[in-house]
Amino acid sequence: MNDEARRVTKPSGRSDGTGQPSSSRGPSGAPRSGRRDRDRAAATDASFLERYRSAILGVALVAGVALVGGFIFLSATSPSYACSTEFQPSSADPSGPGSVESDMGRGHVPPGEFVRYTYCPPASGSHVNLSGQGPIQARFYGPNDSVVPQGWIHNLEHGGLVLLYRCDPGVCDEASQSALRQFYDTFPASPICAVPRGKIGPVVARFDQMPKPYAALVWGRVLYLDSLDTTAILDFWAQEGERSNPEPQCAGPSASPSVAPSPSP
Repeated sequence: MNDEARRVTKPSGRSDGTGQPSSSRGPSGAPRSGRRDRDRAAATDASFLERYRSAILGVALVAGVALVGGFIFLSATSPSYACSTEFQPSSADPSGPGSVESDMGRGHVPPGEFVRYTYCPPASGSHVNLSGQGPIQARFYGPNDSVVPQGWIHNLEHGGLVLLYRCDPGVCDEASQSALRQFYDTFPASPICAVPRGKIGPVVARFDQMPKPYAALVWGRVLYLDSLDTTAILDFWAQEGERSNPEPQCAGPSASPSVAPSPSP
């Protein structure tokens, strides 16, 4: 074959010495990468956050839901009050039935705010001032009803009586619960203002943080009982009811006029 024929049949593409056509190299002479190689390199160079963004967001969402649920559960199960000590009368008060408990004030707190009382059961102290939550509805509350001092202390402030029972054996059985309901149903009007049953008192509710199975309370005064002695409670109510509460429901009784001998003519 002559030299002219060899020139015609020689491939027009230039070899790079490796058998690859010149199109596989870039302008700088370096081999060009295909699309698959570029995608693989981009995936390799992507950050951890970019590669696992969906998984990280999913885990964060689950963790957030769990934290919110845990907070709600703890809020619902944690007590909203505590007491430094149980009230222990030193001796019977000669001024009347029951015993005087030191005053713990009467400030207002929002519903759900934690309150620490000096004594339990508290016959005074911080309480809620919101319709339906303090004063609370005067009625019989069963062992599983949620009733806290922040509510019924406001009933005491208005002159109501609160009867608390501790869920000891023989106190929360059906017979005892029936007796407590009957006590509420037959409770008389208040001794001074004649406030009818169900308006301010009585509140009959479970309360376990006390040394006796029963306690009758008016503002600042506690009558402990080993059994449901309704006669003793009603006597306590007649003598001490509406005498000490700071927000009376009517004008107090006027003082009796003194009896003096008629002047001599």
